[in-house]
Amino acid sequence: MRIAVAGGTGHVGTHVAEQARVRGHEVIVLARSAGVDLAADAGLTETLRGVDAVIDVVNVTTLDADEAVRFFEATTHTLLAAEREAGVGHHVALSIVGVDRAPYGYYAGKLAQERAIARGDVPWTVVRATQFHEFAEQIYERAKIGPVHVAPMMRTQPIAAREVAAHLVTLAEGAPAGRAPDLAGPREERLADMVRGFARKNGSRAWIPAVPLPGPSGRAQRDGSLLPGPGALLGTQTYAEWLTSLPAQQRRRR
Repeated sequence: MRIAVAGGTGHVGTHVAEQARVRGHEVIVLARSAGVDLAADAGLTETLRGVDAVIDVVNVTTLDADEAVRFFEATTHTLLAAEREAGVGHHVALSIVGVDRAPYGYYAGKLAQERAIARGDVPWTVVRATQFHEFAEQIYERAKIGPVHVAPMMRTQPIAAREVAAHLVTLAEGAPAGRAPDLAGPREERLADMVRGFARKNGSRAWIPAVPLPGPSGRAQRDGSLLPGPGALLGTQTYAEWLTSLPAQQRRRR
């Protein structure tokens, strides 16, 4: 197959491209660094000629709902229009478990993306996944009050990004399925414990308090709204196993 990966140089996208190549597929990376701007259809249709499936894992770093909605609607519309003209038969997109139960901030953008895909005329599959193990590292790096690292109170069932990538390729290899079953890690964790575990692996013994985020978004993080339901598919690597697998230089760098 020829598989195009939108956002193929990002954290998840690199795993997707790697998994697709390992299975013998031809991979086309759609990213600015590869000369493709998804904000405009400049040559995108021609790039997608002969592509069997597009896996969309593009991302934006924002907590603003309006910005997230604009980004995901724009990139989705651009992709779908080019796919339709190029004759692509399958659009696969990654979303997040619970976006419809907590449509706030960044999640509002992902929900808008899902709706744009469903309204489009390219056959599609959308799979919602829980937070990645790497989410703890992102929180450790970004969530600070002055010099103090903090961790939001959150119930999550994290999954390895590599496992998500492999599942996305499997979905692309199959027929369009609409909403696929949710994808989650093997067990529930507390985000604060994850962040503290990551910090300890990196040599930090600093106090990392758990803080409740305000508003409906924070409430959804605490009340289980972002956890998978009983029909979800479960990955195998636990968060503890992921921590153990980190290369030594990553554990020592902070």
